[in-house]
Amino acid sequence: METDKDKKVKAAASSKTKRLSTKNKKGNKRSMPSSQSGDGIQRRPKRAAACSDFKEKTLRISGKSDMVETKKDQVAEDEMLAIRMTAGKDDERPNRRLVDFILHDSDGVPRSFEMSEVDDLYITGLILPLEECAEKDKGRDKGVRCEGFGRIESWSISGYEDGSPVVWISTDIADYECLKPAGTYKKFYDHFYEKANTCVEVYKKLSSSFGGYPDCSLDELLAAVVRALTGRKCFSSGSYIKDFIVSQGEFIYNQLIGLDDTSKKNERLFCEMPALLMLRDECINCSNIMRAQEAPSGKALVIGSKSANGEKAESEDDEDVKLAKLLQEEQYWHSMKKKKGQGSFSGGQGKFYIKINEDEIANDYPLPAYYKNDEQETDEFIIFDNELTMVDIEDLPQNMLHDWSLYDSDSRMISLELLPMRPCEDIDVTIFGSGIMTADDGSGFFLDTDGEQSSSSASRAQRVDGISIYLSAIKEWMIEFGSSMVFISFRTDVAWYRLGEPSKRYAPWYKPVIKTARVAISIITLLKEQTRVSRLSFPDIIKKVSEFDKSHLAYISSNVTDVERYIVVHGQIILQLFAEYPDQIIRNCPFVSGLVKKMEERHHTKWLVKKKKKILQKALPNLNPRAGVGPSLPRKKAMQATTTRLINRIWGEYYSNYSPEDLKEGTCLEVKEEDETEEPDENEDDIEETVVPVEVQEPSPKLKLRKTSSNKEARWVGDSIGKSSSGEALYRRAIVHGEQIDIGSLVLLEVDESDDLSVLYYVEYMYEASKGSKMFHGRMMKRGCETVLGNAANERELFLMNECANIALGDIRQKFVLDIRSRPWGHQHRKNDATADAIDRTQAEERKKKGLPLEFYCKSLYSPENGAFFSLPFESMGLGSGTCYSCDRINHENGKADFKINSTQTGFTYEGNDYSVHDYVYISPHCFSEENEGTETFKGGRNVGLKAYVVCQLLKILGPKETKKADALSTKIEVRRFFRPEDISSEKAYYSDIREVYYSEDVQKLAVNTIKGKCEVRKKSDIPLSDTPTMFQHIFFCERLYDPIKGSLKQLPAHIKVRYSVETLEDDVAIRKRKGKGIKEDNSELAKQREAFQSNSLSTLDIFAGCGGLSEGLQKAGVCTTKWAIEYEEPAADAFKLNHPQASLFVNNCNVILRAIMQKCGDIDDCISTPEATELAAMLDEKENADLPLPGQVDFINGGPPCQGFSGMNRFSQSTWSKVQCEMILAFLSFAEYFRPKYFLLENVRNFVSFNKGQTFRLTLASLLEMGYQVRFGILEAGAYGVSQSRKRAFIWAAAPGEILPEWPEPMHVFAAPELKIALSQNMHYAAVRSTSGGAPFRAITVRDTIGDLPEVGNGATQTTLEYKSDPISWFQRKIRGKAVTLTDHISKEMNELNLIRCQRIPKRPGADWRDLPDEKVKLSSGQVADLIPWCLPNTAERHNQWKGLFGRLDWEGNFPTSITDPQPMGKVGMCFHPDQDRILTVRECARSQGFPDEYQFAGNIQHKHRQIGNAVPPPLAYALGLKLKEASESKKPSPPS
Repeated sequence: METDKDKKVKAAASSKTKRLSTKNKKGNKRSMPSSQSGDGIQRRPKRAAACSDFKEKTLRISGKSDMVETKKDQVAEDEMLAIRMTAGKDDERPNRRLVDFILHDSDGVPRSFEMSEVDDLYITGLILPLEECAEKDKGRDKGVRCEGFGRIESWSISGYEDGSPVVWISTDIADYECLKPAGTYKKFYDHFYEKANTCVEVYKKLSSSFGGYPDCSLDELLAAVVRALTGRKCFSSGSYIKDFIVSQGEFIYNQLIGLDDTSKKNERLFCEMPALLMLRDECINCSNIMRAQEAPSGKALVIGSKSANGEKAESEDDEDVKLAKLLQEEQYWHSMKKKKGQGSFSGGQGKFYIKINEDEIANDYPLPAYYKNDEQETDEFIIFDNELTMVDIEDLPQNMLHDWSLYDSDSRMISLELLPMRPCEDIDVTIFGSGIMTADDGSGFFLDTDGEQSSSSASRAQRVDGISIYLSAIKEWMIEFGSSMVFISFRTDVAWYRLGEPSKRYAPWYKPVIKTARVAISIITLLKEQTRVSRLSFPDIIKKVSEFDKSHLAYISSNVTDVERYIVVHGQIILQLFAEYPDQIIRNCPFVSGLVKKMEERHHTKWLVKKKKKILQKALPNLNPRAGVGPSLPRKKAMQATTTRLINRIWGEYYSNYSPEDLKEGTCLEVKEEDETEEPDENEDDIEETVVPVEVQEPSPKLKLRKTSSNKEARWVGDSIGKSSSGEALYRRAIVHGEQIDIGSLVLLEVDESDDLSVLYYVEYMYEASKGSKMFHGRMMKRGCETVLGNAANERELFLMNECANIALGDIRQKFVLDIRSRPWGHQHRKNDATADAIDRTQAEERKKKGLPLEFYCKSLYSPENGAFFSLPFESMGLGSGTCYSCDRINHENGKADFKINSTQTGFTYEGNDYSVHDYVYISPHCFSEENEGTETFKGGRNVGLKAYVVCQLLKILGPKETKKADALSTKIEVRRFFRPEDISSEKAYYSDIREVYYSEDVQKLAVNTIKGKCEVRKKSDIPLSDTPTMFQHIFFCERLYDPIKGSLKQLPAHIKVRYSVETLEDDVAIRKRKGKGIKEDNSELAKQREAFQSNSLSTLDIFAGCGGLSEGLQKAGVCTTKWAIEYEEPAADAFKLNHPQASLFVNNCNVILRAIMQKCGDIDDCISTPEATELAAMLDEKENADLPLPGQVDFINGGPPCQGFSGMNRFSQSTWSKVQCEMILAFLSFAEYFRPKYFLLENVRNFVSFNKGQTFRLTLASLLEMGYQVRFGILEAGAYGVSQSRKRAFIWAAAPGEILPEWPEPMHVFAAPELKIALSQNMHYAAVRSTSGGAPFRAITVRDTIGDLPEVGNGATQTTLEYKSDPISWFQRKIRGKAVTLTDHISKEMNELNLIRCQRIPKRPGADWRDLPDEKVKLSSGQVADLIPWCLPNTAERHNQWKGLFGRLDWEGNFPTSITDPQPMGKVGMCFHPDQDRILTVRECARSQGFPDEYQFAGNIQHKHRQIGNAVPPPLAYALGLKLKEASESKKPSPPS
């Protein structure tokens, strides 16, 4: 069925077809159809005329063609018959779809689409109705095959608005949409399809209706289209894509200007767009140059405006010229396809590397010298772990090395040239190095300068601020170059290093390497200048190099022999530079083959090249001579965690039972995100799904049981104990297969599926059915290995489920012993519990040795649909009363889903909520969207285009007359729409309160199922007070009227009486108290409320406290008071103390503090710690000892263990027990185990759940469950809770038995993030909360909302205190400023001169990054000339997702990427430039992106402050969690007085 949109596209296509058809018929050959005789009767081409022996005449078309399958399809003799046989709902002209098609001439030779302009082409293929889908052979049965029909009158391209090309061909009779070519025609069709696809991509980049930029430059257009086409199978690299786009410039121009005929009045015409005109001209120029080069001397084939003699050439409509162009284009396409897949040339032979002879290059280097350094150097292995593990070479860390030197095992300085430039077997050269390591800043060596000042890094006079290290053996090195800059890098087994400036002593050994690089690039330049590269042989090049002037930086000698010697002995450097060059003609030129031959003639040793992309890192000592000579820093191991015996036993037993090899085969937990754009761990560019595919538990699943006995084998014991609600007799005991079964027994069933484990059930009650069948009602119990715990579970522990079933007693196979375990809770019972557990484990081990059956125990209920483990419902288990808690729960949940409408049709119940006329509701934004707005795909623009729910007032309920037949789909509601400020404009949204809505006269009828929830609309004076930049109340205010037709906004007229929401009694009392009060009184009222809750707040210990983001949010929620905190880093601890002065802060290792606490309490026998921790604990002063928290004092423990081991940047996939013992997660869990607080909260990076194949996550859950806690786990996106930042974090809640387990807070803001799912067992997944990309109560907070009011500062701003200079504008700004009078920490990291220039050249528009930089050089103040584009980026872009976001500029209407500890343009999250200002984001801007209020203070230098912010939990997210904790903790307490 053709939609209206399809008709519009087809209309445009038809218009285009008419234009092209007219043009095609201008030529002589097309003026009179060759297949039509003078009598007007159409003749079939030769191919169709010979269809009787068609199979014998396929020598020009492969036998693999789909045409050999004609027996399977209906066949029509002519096109008209085929059209009638596939008739559909046609308008005036038939439209059909075409598959398995070939376009060919009258001789049956396949031809390209555009050949139809110069020759008669016909079609052979399968014709399908337009309405049918032809994918995967669907609808083929309705298709009709027709051979040699046509002639083709024209072709056209549509699909521009949909972003995907649709190719049409037309005959005199019908139009055909081309779907799938025959196998033998694919090479022709692919070429044309790529041309069509390129047209669409150019359209998208230029069309304003598609979000394009009509006035962009040609370079910007090419860069954008290259990015869009990167990754397509037909292109091997970006350079090929660019060449292809330029070669099709005229074609693209002609297609797009054809769209001008159908453009709207306000749209810009394509024929006026400068980039498109320049693309056309560039194509024509390149074509003329190419033809001039390829033509024989003296006989130029001129295709253009003028010939070589100045005479005007024939028009391009001349068919010979067209034919020449098409043939040339096809030849170019096929040659480019051949290039794809051909590897780069390296060393002449792919398998061997020709070794450099040290004696031959000795004269080019200085006399021997030795490396000496009196300063301390750190072992590389201290910084980068070298545990035994398999590592991908490309995943190794990358750093810069300054002031460096290379030397051998005797400390003799040695040339890097002696080491192979590729990883090889049996290397007999060992080279070590030393230098100052820093972060990689993208600097390199400038070729256009002399050797005395050659690096873009700081000069030697300025000491580089980094770590002095000595390296392990260097394994390989490489050169990357572009224009005037060279990057040299080498690799050890643990890291990559890009070389900055060498040390002064080593500079003479580095000079020949750079000189050789100059020579190689000069030779490449020579070859590029030649019209025919193949004409220059190796001797020719040697001669030209010898003719260089002495002032030339690549000058060697004027003696040809000396030049040849130098080039040959240093040949490997030259060969690698040629191998990396993108032009294949130059890579394979005669000079290269000649050089390889010369090198082989010297009979040098050959090393076998390794092809492995991974290396096996071994835990071996560093053999660098610096390790044993002179002062060096000793290697220190991380302190082993202080643990309780319980935690040590759980984790230790696991690692003793499972080796790393076992873990590889284990279940891997992972975070599921669909449609997510790739990015490293914290660069969350995620645009994802809407439904959690968790299996919903049914009350009575139908089990396929293996029938092994009859009902006669079961009998009752004793009389009936009562009757069920349905009248069935209930019994307490039965005998089945001679075994006594009681209420509360654990029984085993066997299912039919042999692959499944046998099923265990807990007997709730037993009854006799109406037909005499003896039955029991049971609740399923699952083994721990069948839950999310996997192999971390105890084999004897079972978990009660919410699944239940009615089962015949005769189906029971076996009975097991089950201990429903309930023990006293609290820190005072720890030792008794430990003793009981030890006895229980001993008895179980003895039974196992004797071969006796397992005795199970159960103490938790597992609810996968809630991602939680709960305490057992002891009061409702095994009552035998005929009722089941699980059944009641499921019936209650199912009842919520029922739709009910009252008899007066003034109200209804939908999804558990009651709605009445005049209520305010949320409606899906898609119901009001006039068109589907696409969202941006760059990191900082993911929220652009997303809409919040629409607030509406329910006016009428339009249900059926019989209310019992009503459902949510058929029942309609009449609603009044209330507009939001963002519905008017983004500027209006910025200046308005996020809670404001506008009354309108827009009334619509919608289905009930469009409702997303309830909300309230009040007067502004009745809005509850809040002093936080977070919103968790569904309350709005309305004071103005909006007319969407006129676009006018005014105060509500007196005659419009808005029926506001009715406040609750509690709210009404609070509002009456506020009447007449000013701001000061309001603030004092808030203070009093906080004081009232202070007495009931939870006493909290914050471990790994950082600067206090988690404590800040939790305390503002009014649920807890942080009385103690532990933080190891002094600057972060200083910041915590500044903001939380009331807390007792321990600036120490948490292992030391736990040891000190347990020592103070006399529990040393239960403490496992290192001598170092014991010694440091004894050194605590008297005050610190007195302030230590004790068990019984702490109600709540929270914290985020350091995530180095859990982040996506970590390269280890599994860990040994010795390494795991150093993880802080063990100490963190030991605090919980020792203190046994009421509540516990763990925060970490989202990869925490998948790190180490999920074992860390599973063991954490197992540890908390073993302690007796209830546990809930999930992943949340901070952006959905009121910050303008993508930040996904994993959380684990734990609550003591008897307490309420906190739920997850509702996401309140629109944010383009997925439902972050955690893989459970049995292909199940769990998401803590829904995705808000499809709608939420409030819009997303933007970058402008967050920082738009801050004063302008420059690069490297250092003034820590400033005046605001303007009032806050947005709702977020007013809240985030709070009571702050002055602005602090609005300071920015200083960029070097080159990066500042790059920043200045990045366009000030959304999504702009390094790919928008022009490919040119800039002159620095030092006189050096540098490449504007960091050449390490384009050379490695293909394997790093194009390095998207590096040197990126934020979008005012978008969001911040994940906050990191060190913002820099070449860093992990490179999008760190201000939207309008040429600088990196300031500390305060980063703090606001995390939701820190302006009065929050940070400590230390600028790097320390960025680190504190990047490591923090966003306070608004912590606030949301605190509200849920408050809700849970107060659910059993009386409410405080108002």
